[in-house]
Amino acid sequence: MKKFYVTTPLYYVNAAPHIGHAYTTLAADVLSRWRASRGEAVHFLTGTDEHGSKIEAVAKEAGKAPLAFADDIAAKFASLWKLLDVRCDDFIRTTEPRHEARVQAVFEHLLSTGDIYKGAYKGYYCVSCETYWTQTDLNKELEQTTKDGADTERGKPRCLDCKKPVSWVEEESYFFKLSRFQEPLLKHFDSNPRFLQPSHRAKEIVNFVKDGLRDLSVSRTNVEWGVRVLSHPEHTVYVWFDALLNYVTAAGYNPPGFKSPGPGGSGVADDASRSFVDLWPADIHLVGKEIYRFHAVIWPAMLMALGLPLPKAVFAHGWWTVEGEKMSKSRGNMVDPQEVCAEYGVDAFRYFLFREMPFGNDGNFSRDALRKRYNAELANDLGNLLNRVTQMVDKYLAGELPARPLVDRPLAKDVLAPAPKLEEAMERLAFQ
Repeated sequence: MKKFYVTTPLYYVNAAPHIGHAYTTLAADVLSRWRASRGEAVHFLTGTDEHGSKIEAVAKEAGKAPLAFADDIAAKFASLWKLLDVRCDDFIRTTEPRHEARVQAVFEHLLSTGDIYKGAYKGYYCVSCETYWTQTDLNKELEQTTKDGADTERGKPRCLDCKKPVSWVEEESYFFKLSRFQEPLLKHFDSNPRFLQPSHRAKEIVNFVKDGLRDLSVSRTNVEWGVRVLSHPEHTVYVWFDALLNYVTAAGYNPPGFKSPGPGGSGVADDASRSFVDLWPADIHLVGKEIYRFHAVIWPAMLMALGLPLPKAVFAHGWWTVEGEKMSKSRGNMVDPQEVCAEYGVDAFRYFLFREMPFGNDGNFSRDALRKRYNAELANDLGNLLNRVTQMVDKYLAGELPARPLVDRPLAKDVLAPAPKLEEAMERLAFQ
């Protein structure tokens, strides 16, 4: 029987984890635990994305080698998941041999099929988001700009996502034929209405694809830190092309022509208990809305090029603000889950995140709201219920519950009556 396969994105190791990372990962944990409680076999994957020019830069600022810097941050993510009682089945790092070797094999295979070809890239690049932008893209935000992207009186061209200045890039590059998959993607969206979730975000993706897809630059020649292209080692695989493949590399996918040397070989060893056939396709990718296009457009196109089934659903949840303001390091308002858990406990933190807002929407984190829910719903409602039930069990049942559930009693039937609604809500990821 195929396992229920749920994933989070791979979190970028440019900084320590915060509430946004915890939110996605805990959602996957809640979902996987619920599925397992129903007797399903479940596989829950998370991990870290550790390549690219951004990591190269921040590691240099910290006076560390990129891998040493990535080791430190990846350890912080693993430590936080342990604190939050996240029970993942696999934690993959993109610097692991099992991943890198398969990325290289995928690249070579798509070169052989013609889905990747050599060209030259001229355009803008956001180091912070590791995203390419064309002049047409940036003209939506700028009234005027120079041809080479230099400063103008109105400021530098800025990334449409993070709003930070972008850099002009001219270099030889390999391109992925993303444009070839415009119509197949639209056909898939139309015939699989549950693929793009939640439904209110689907229109954005469909319109983006309808506007026309351009071939994607998938290699860099001026970035040292990354997966090298085997046949052309002067090229480094574009970090997003590298990272997106984790969902299949972690599942044990062997690209055409790839032979795993196993233990004692190049360091690529498959876990014999994990079979790609048992896991793929993924049942749901959980992502933040800022990376929805990568997962709902580029990633499915890559899978189509490889001849692999597409995941059943990609779900993009919203963002958290903090006390009504956008969360950012410059504002100094990043929420550290460890601090919140130290004050309120892990269970209260988990409860608040999924009770406070419908999953998929934006929400606001405030200490006051957390305090109110903690006191009213956990301490008062749940706490009093537990206290009264405990007293009644002691008083009327000598401190012991019956060995066999009394499902035929009227009260038991009342308690079980909402169960179908619970099932339906969890199927919709309506955690609240």
